[in-house]
Amino acid sequence: MGEALLGLGVLLVLATYLGRAARLVGLPSVPIYMLVGLLASPAVGISPLHISYEDVQLLATVGLVLLLFHLGLEFDTAAFAKDARTLILAGVSYIVINFGAGLLLGFALGWGGAEAFVIAGMTGISSSAIVTKLMIDLKKLGKPETSLILGTIVIEDVFLALYLAILNVLINPADNLGASAVKLLISVGFLILLFIMARRGSRIVSRIVGEKSSELFIVGLVGITLFFAGAAEELGVSDAIGAFMVGLIVAGTDARHRAETAINPLRDTFAAVFFIGFGLTLDPSEFGQVLVPVIVAVLITLVANVAAGVIAGRLQRLPLTTGVEVGLMLVSRGEFALILATMAAAANLDPRLTPFAGLYVLVLAILGPILATYGPRLWRGKSEQASQEAIKAVPRSPAS
Repeated sequence: MGEALLGLGVLLVLATYLGRAARLVGLPSVPIYMLVGLLASPAVGISPLHISYEDVQLLATVGLVLLLFHLGLEFDTAAFAKDARTLILAGVSYIVINFGAGLLLGFALGWGGAEAFVIAGMTGISSSAIVTKLMIDLKKLGKPETSLILGTIVIEDVFLALYLAILNVLINPADNLGASAVKLLISVGFLILLFIMARRGSRIVSRIVGEKSSELFIVGLVGITLFFAGAAEELGVSDAIGAFMVGLIVAGTDARHRAETAINPLRDTFAAVFFIGFGLTLDPSEFGQVLVPVIVAVLITLVANVAAGVIAGRLQRLPLTTGVEVGLMLVSRGEFALILATMAAAANLDPRLTPFAGLYVLVLAILGPILATYGPRLWRGKSEQASQEAIKAVPRSPAS
């Protein structure tokens, strides 16, 4: 335990200094954290530190949970309800385009039908953790496209319950179909319960988080979040959606701003552990055999994401450039792809799925934040330049 604490401390300090350098050139912190984890990975073998993902797994999970809790705090349920039909349609179109493109790629690779369905899940679902951190870093919360991005993430998480139930039958055909259907119904029922609580349960939660003591307030807040996240995971829904729903509930209370202020330092610290832990899981020695499929998958994902973002933006009557920004914000892939790789390995599917997931996620987890950061600056810079040239081109009246 002491060695793991020592190693994690060193990695966090290293991430701090490298993150500071990255900020000087405008880079977000997410890819820096992952690269720090990758360099310290046991599979790389260049670090004198002896630390594995298992050493930080619980802390990393807490990081994911707190990120999604914060996302729930910022989600405007009134705005979503007001335009729910359009937002749901936009989210569904995003999933159909990205999942469909991944399914076609999976069949084209010829690794097998179940494998194709796994690849579709890897390419079709964006990383809630990375997207949330990016929105915070780039100060996107409160922008016109915020509800569209957050709504898509929510719909993705709801889709996961159905997808995982079908996947379980595909990779474990001996399992009882009825049992899978019951599990799916339980998951959907739990989601409905959380939605009802988000709309009507604020008064109950207010009593729990209405503690005057700052210490007891944050302890109770984190306790509630972890409880519902764990309950969601046990019932077949992702822990992320459970935490998100708690954020929604707290957002409807008088404690919203107090919760946001109190949770931010914990969120940032544990989120850093999550992304470092992500890097610790990767093994670069296996990347060579899947290099070409990953390059193709990355290109398909970029095109599909931009197309889906533009379509979703049009549904919301947003400008074309804003639709492209939405697609770039959602392009990162992360924790869910690695979970699918683990499930595929346990079911003895094609062994290439594991390195495929690792390299694919690493590339997009680094490329996604960079594109989301610099892409908008590129066309905004051109727009400003064109405006300045137009102003200069206007003839001035001679001085009297």
